[in-house]
Amino acid sequence: MSKAAKATNAESAIEVDEASSQDEIEGHREIGAAELKAIAEAMIFVADEPVSAKTIADVVKVARETIDKVLVDLVAEYDGRNSGLQLREIAAGWQIATRPEHHEQIRAYLKSRPSAKLSLASLETLAVIAYKQPVTVPEILEIRGVQSPSAIKTLLDKRLIVAKGRKETVGRPMMYGTSKEFLIQFGLKDLSELPSIEDFQDLAGGSGGE
Repeated sequence: MSKAAKATNAESAIEVDEASSQDEIEGHREIGAAELKAIAEAMIFVADEPVSAKTIADVVKVARETIDKVLVDLVAEYDGRNSGLQLREIAAGWQIATRPEHHEQIRAYLKSRPSAKLSLASLETLAVIAYKQPVTVPEILEIRGVQSPSAIKTLLDKRLIVAKGRKETVGRPMMYGTSKEFLIQFGLKDLSELPSIEDFQDLAGGSGGE
């Protein structure tokens, strides 16, 4: 069953007994530690992007510190059972992801499926932006040696980069940097986890059309 189907089933159950569910969310009954852990895990599982501890705490109506402890316990639980999955802090939120030691097999599987891949030009441009940000188009040209307008448009369309204002120099060119979506797509907690430039091609799924 897909995440969307699971989420839909959960929403249907809530609608059947809306008043009762609202009482639970508003804290009219105690939620035990085991149930709270299950709720946090389910929310992270169905979410389309990393979920922050604050978001979980706000929905369940408990203290942020309580959710922080629940997440620590969940991380230990995933690690303790040698699961192929792990709970990771990514882009200021939490997400269930595959373990690094299985990435070779996962990549082989993903490459066997049709997918929208980044072209080599887009990949090189993204690498320059990731490591040199904030960076302007003329600066990218100086590093790559070729024009990058099509690559910039592709990366903006895919929401992997965002405008970071204008540089205070002649012509005031626009500066670009990576986005939160970039962190999510590459599974990074923050920019300190950037891989080597050589690893970018594998992480992005190889070359392909823009």
